[in-house]
Amino acid sequence: MKYSLLCFLFFLLACNVQTKEKSISVENVPDSTKVVGQPEMVVEKKIVFDYDTSVWTDIGLLDTSIIMDLKYATTDNFVKEQMYDCGRCFLRKASAIKILEIQKELQGKGYGLKMFDCYRPRPIQWKLWEKVPDPRYVADPKKGSMHNRGAAVDLTIVDSEGKELDMGTGYDYFGVEAHITYQDHPDSVLQNRKMLSEIMLRYGFKPINTEWWHFSLQDQNYPLSDMLWNCD
Repeated sequence: MKYSLLCFLFFLLACNVQTKEKSISVENVPDSTKVVGQPEMVVEKKIVFDYDTSVWTDIGLLDTSIIMDLKYATTDNFVKEQMYDCGRCFLRKASAIKILEIQKELQGKGYGLKMFDCYRPRPIQWKLWEKVPDPRYVADPKKGSMHNRGAAVDLTIVDSEGKELDMGTGYDYFGVEAHITYQDHPDSVLQNRKMLSEIMLRYGFKPINTEWWHFSLQDQNYPLSDMLWNCD
């Protein structure tokens, strides 16, 4: 009788116990959101930054919907040589905030951004200059460019399936057809370029005449930088 009573009390206690989720912060955990062997514990992943967050922002960490096709991390570029050890899209904070806002607006219209180049370390600028010492195509590293300051981007617009809109030429095409004033393109191309330039201008980015893909944030006086990012 006593044994039966004890079992009954234990059963009542077990029914009244509610499992609560416990939140913990950990570093360098697997992609799984639960700790193996402890299904009641939910993991809140903590990003460990490997760069100075007071100066730089890695766009790829903040918005994974932005497509990264960083050409200088591949051989698919005008010098046909890999310049970056790996592709990461760093920008100064003001520039990064604007790009995130542009992406959000484009997504509301069924489009998005694809990045070709962002911050370009000056050591890489020197490597490009050694191969193509022509200021029409590569900025003199002594003076540097807005890319070397983290305030310039090379980019295009993609549709909802990630396909690039037709801009008339490819990236880093050095010819008059890439000039923003060139009008001998189909109307669809001109409309695509207009959409890109208008949204970039509205957020404070200014184009250059010879490259439809290049925009730099105005009124920013950032110093040239030699910062090289990690690839681990």
